Amino acid sequence: MAKLSLNPVQHHLTLLAVACALVWGPAAAQKYPITPLQRATANQVAQSGVALSELAPNAPPSHTVKSGDTLWAISGLFLKSPWRWPELWGMNLSDIQNPHLIYPGQTLFLVIRDGRAHLSTASDAGGNGSDLPTVRLSPRTRIDQLAAHALPTLNTHLIEPFLAEPMIVGELELNQAPRIVAAQDGRVLLTRGDRAYARGTADAPLLDQPSQKQKAFRVFRNATPLKDPISGEVLGYEALYVGKALLVRSETTQSSTNAAGKTNTDIIPATIDIFDAKEEMRVGDRMLPEPPQQLLSYVPHAPAKPVDARVVSIYGSAVANAAQNQVVSINLGALDGIESGHVLAILKDGARLVDKTDANLQPIKLPDERNGLLMVFRTFERLSYALVLDITSGVKVGDHLVNPN
Repeated sequence: MAKLSLNPVQHHLTLLAVACALVWGPAAAQKYPITPLQRATANQVAQSGVALSELAPNAPPSHTVKSGDTLWAISGLFLKSPWRWPELWGMNLSDIQNPHLIYPGQTLFLVIRDGRAHLSTASDAGGNGSDLPTVRLSPRTRIDQLAAHALPTLNTHLIEPFLAEPMIVGELELNQAPRIVAAQDGRVLLTRGDRAYARGTADAPLLDQPSQKQKAFRVFRNATPLKDPISGEVLGYEALYVGKALLVRSETTQSSTNAAGKTNTDIIPATIDIFDAKEEMRVGDRMLPEPPQQLLSYVPHAPAKPVDARVVSIYGSAVANAAQNQVVSINLGALDGIESGHVLAILKDGARLVDKTDANLQPIKLPDERNGLLMVFRTFERLSYALVLDITSGVKVGDHLVNPN
């Protein structure tokens, strides 16, 4: 056991707030929530450290944070359960008062003391056998914007497209969504720069507000029903994102009188301009209002209550099994208490087979085995999207999801 002489500050040192948030700078980071339970856990660990049994088998003696690291990966170097970030934060509560900021260049040292693990942002500088040389530094000043270099929770490019593109809607919302009804010059396909025409419903026509900013819409196609793999109930419809459009003119009606004196009322659809296209759009595609941009916090953590969920679909449906860094939907959402950052364990169903060692050839089922982890990053009412963080073998529809502990 390594025994170090540490000052009072070093007695509470640790790693960082692993897997805490997408960092957008100090002002934004301060807004990320820290629950009373998380703070209480941190305070407790600040006093006692972490049990050696919680350390990863190959935890390194030190690690220097470098550009390209993620908080999730760094925490996995030291702990068996990387989502247990409040404990890591507590191990360095006095040094890292804001657990949502950690920067490249910091070196983290693993310290074993009295049968407990601590992590320090400084080595034993007071001697005690240290062979590090003494370096004399001349005073100098350097100004740097650290916020621009703060580490993300994980590689955010993996989920950024899914924050805006796929949309899960209810059947009523889908049926009432405005739709593209025509294009100029009889065109069949639309792309960026094209003008088209759309209609809402009788109760909710497409109306522009001249005094406000132009209204933007996301354009979707082929809403696919997502069914619970156990009950078969439709939990929502996944709409395929194809582009964006701006509302130029409102939907109106126009009255005219013909030669016989009969009055006709013509429906004049709204005018839209396509300003972004992932795929070519066509008549019949649906439009949903562009939601306001949100600053989302991803704090990986285990759910407080027991979870019993299933994988509903693999996004894109191009493969039968999801691999690491792919996105899946699950059959629980905000109404079930699921929130962004929840980490769930993936269980692989045990095989059903015949016990050939039994004279009666009794059928048996092998135990379900843990196959990996996923993290929820976007929730809807009854469904959620989750990123597969690590797996042993492919994830398929119907796989069981439970609390990671």
